[in-house]
Amino acid sequence: MHSLLEDVKAFRQKMVAELQNRQKPGGSWRFCFEGPVMTNSFFILLLTSLGDHDSSLITSLAKRIRSKQNEDGTFRNYPDEAKGNLTATVQGYTGMLASGLYSRNDPHMQKAAAFIRSEGGLKHVHFMTKWMLAANGLYPWPRLYIPLSFLMIPPHFPLHFYHFSAYARIHFVPMAITLNRKFALKNKQVGSLHHLDENMSKNPLEWLSIDSLNERNFYSFNLQWKELLRWPAYLHQLGFEAGRNYMLDRIEEDGTLYSYASATIFMIYSLLAMGISKNAPVIRKAITGIKHLITPCGGDGLYLENSTSTVWDTALLSYAMQEAGLSQKSSAISAASDYLQKRQHMKKADWAVFNPHARPGGWGFSHMNTNNPDLDDTAAALKAIPSQNRPADWKRGLSWLLSMQNRDGGFAAFEKNVNHPFIRYLPIESAAEAAVDPSTADLTGRVLHLLGIKAGFTEDHPAVKRALGWLFRSQEENGAWYGRWGVCYIYGTWAALTGMKAVGVRREHPAVKKAIAWLQSIQLDDGSWGESCKSCELKTFAPLAYGTAVQTAWALEALLQYEAPDEQLIQKGFRFLIDDRHQSKHFDYPTGIGLPKQFYIRYHSYPFVFSLLASSAFIKKMEMREKH
Repeated sequence: MHSLLEDVKAFRQKMVAELQNRQKPGGSWRFCFEGPVMTNSFFILLLTSLGDHDSSLITSLAKRIRSKQNEDGTFRNYPDEAKGNLTATVQGYTGMLASGLYSRNDPHMQKAAAFIRSEGGLKHVHFMTKWMLAANGLYPWPRLYIPLSFLMIPPHFPLHFYHFSAYARIHFVPMAITLNRKFALKNKQVGSLHHLDENMSKNPLEWLSIDSLNERNFYSFNLQWKELLRWPAYLHQLGFEAGRNYMLDRIEEDGTLYSYASATIFMIYSLLAMGISKNAPVIRKAITGIKHLITPCGGDGLYLENSTSTVWDTALLSYAMQEAGLSQKSSAISAASDYLQKRQHMKKADWAVFNPHARPGGWGFSHMNTNNPDLDDTAAALKAIPSQNRPADWKRGLSWLLSMQNRDGGFAAFEKNVNHPFIRYLPIESAAEAAVDPSTADLTGRVLHLLGIKAGFTEDHPAVKRALGWLFRSQEENGAWYGRWGVCYIYGTWAALTGMKAVGVRREHPAVKKAIAWLQSIQLDDGSWGESCKSCELKTFAPLAYGTAVQTAWALEALLQYEAPDEQLIQKGFRFLIDDRHQSKHFDYPTGIGLPKQFYIRYHSYPFVFSLLASSAFIKKMEMREKH
């Protein structure tokens, strides 16, 4: 009988061999970035409204949607969601209906329609989906005007456009233009959705799902908004021009806006609203760019990724394979490094508004991203690229990353100090998650991990000291940390513990003790760890009834920072992790978050990345123990 160490080694070697076979000729790894049915639905609506007759593509996108529908007719954003998700079900229903492949009289369509009506119709659908329906003539625009002159307020004013997060801005502009023009590209394939809701509202409070107003937080913003509405008409027109230029200046080489499918779809409607022909080169190129984001993604039909995750996957996998023993000079690692080095950002972008003196040097998430670097990808790329390859560029990336530290000591996803309280407390659905970009435990922990293992920084370094201070202040009472971009408390706690250990925080620290005790307390009977997407909605840990490979790997790697590898709970965890009898649910559960309640992500690369990292940490500690 093999020992556990031998089994983990065999498991790791098998995984490395598979990854070597899956690497693309250019050095990257291309795994699916799978979100909800929203992208397929929105693209079908766009294509059919434009009269695009690519019927085989539309059919395949619709079949993919259908494959995700539950027996009761609903769609869920994650498997254990208590009941069908209203917004996802409306997206799935309208996408299937617009495709022409399915009729509203089909039994599965009737079930979906019945669920939507039982939930009050379209009133409680997320406002981004209401916007999409309105842009297709399927929902009335609200009695609302958004003064785009807001875009022209200089950044030195107390409240301005760049106080919104990068991902909010890039969607806000095309949405506001289209809404202001009350533009609708009538979707004849759907016709009407009045059978779902006979009382569609034009009330902006209902339209934007605003249930209540906190007058104190909203007062200053509302005051500035009213002042903007008094500006002369020509300034409002200049606001439209500013919005158009904002989008056009951020189009990537493939025609997409910020390399996001959703933002590009919205941009197309806004350009049409401004009188640009549907046959104009900018629109035709944008549609082609979106089509390049379509992939098989496993299962039935084709899936439209909201963006590729190629840089992210390649950086994570290259680093994980190096931890698994592959030499930096091996062909796989050299090719991955070459790929990543070519994608370092060398131009200033929106991040420079709050960080004007830093030289660019970060990395973005997707294959085509040149406008929107982020701290997570930058840290991942710097861990993957050998620093001796191009030391000046490596140091440039590190300098950019350090320059992005927030004033509170933590690190955010895309920008610096973008956490204005007036924006955070706007009475609009998802404002606290999407409209701001605050420091998070996962980003702070991952940056600390890089600083410790690659730059040699310790607790005494000023940047590290400030980041640790933020982490210690942000720890939950039970010992966990909340992770914004992964599910969720296991993710945040893994990032915090690995980051803290890398810079020298000892086992005796109270924060470490509490975190370890919490992770140990939530292990399931079979040795695994599992956490529901509900955690990010409830803002408290919500256990999953079964373990996932990814979350088990996070927990194990986190514990191995400070615990002995022969402890029973760790050994039991690895027996689960390397078990080849896993069911699909152990791999398929979404463990990434784009937007809580709306956009959960299944990274197809994650079972490889994090199982490798956990296995390597286990093997290293076991071998060290055997030597002594």
